[in-house]
Amino acid sequence: MVNLVAAQMPLLHGLMKMAGVQPHRVEIEPGTVMNFWVPNETIKKPQKGEKDKNPTLTKPNKPVIVLVHGFAAEGIVTWQFQVGALTKKYSVYIPDLLFFGGSITDKTDRSPAFQAETLVKGLKKFGIEKCIVVGFSYGGMVAFKMAELYPDLVQAMVISGSILAMTDSISEATLSELGFKSSSELLLPNSVKGLKTLLSVATYKKLWFPNRLHKDYLEVMFTNRKERAELLEGLVINNKDPTIPRFVQKIHLLWGENDQIFNLGLAQNMKGQLGETATFQGIRKAGHLVHLERPCVYNRCLKRFLTSLLENGVQK
Repeated sequence: MVNLVAAQMPLLHGLMKMAGVQPHRVEIEPGTVMNFWVPNETIKKPQKGEKDKNPTLTKPNKPVIVLVHGFAAEGIVTWQFQVGALTKKYSVYIPDLLFFGGSITDKTDRSPAFQAETLVKGLKKFGIEKCIVVGFSYGGMVAFKMAELYPDLVQAMVISGSILAMTDSISEATLSELGFKSSSELLLPNSVKGLKTLLSVATYKKLWFPNRLHKDYLEVMFTNRKERAELLEGLVINNKDPTIPRFVQKIHLLWGENDQIFNLGLAQNMKGQLGETATFQGIRKAGHLVHLERPCVYNRCLKRFLTSLLENGVQK
């Protein structure tokens, strides 16, 4: 029987290419390969008769935006409603983090810092010297690490539904409030019922899809389960370990006001920890998946912040 989700992927790929991006795999180092969706204009394919040659990469000629996905889907599935809204004014790069969308490594490090380091190595292979990072959920934690470790590269951030670091107290409190025993039980469902529960927690409006679509989504999007479970284990740190980095970048927290996973209280507390460089904006009638539930409002807010950055000299 045809997997409905897999059958729709070529259509999504086609729409992304029409929006201005195409896939390109990069060997970061032996044993580590990362998939990116990159601006069409930065990839020059070999001409006819030059089949043995690899595509030529060129530097982006517009301000660079890097969209970093969360835990339940790969890059273009997560950001499908944002890409077309951004590609006219920006060079948009959408990575698939390690163990998502064909990105793999034989290294054993599962920390957000390793994801950040690998992603930055990939970006540098495209000739990117400065960028603005938009991170959602798990991708937000990776984005924070990128900004901390590479302040000359990351000029600003937009963070949605994420936190600085997943301490054991935040992890336990969040899971207890939602009624789950572990992060894997919530974020790595292995049944239709589990996926339905995840979606009900992640959205403001209760969505209905047939069971078969849930089943097909599980088969396509929840691969590399062992490694992803290790990624979740690598997220949690001891309460005594966290220190709040002093970020030099402007950080805009763009939140669904009805987020049940990382609620408004956590967002406001984080804004206070980040200090004067951080701003906050809530979007009504939206949950954790704010960028998918209310994409038009989200895109408007995102573009307004990006425009303000450019007006103030970012990436000039």
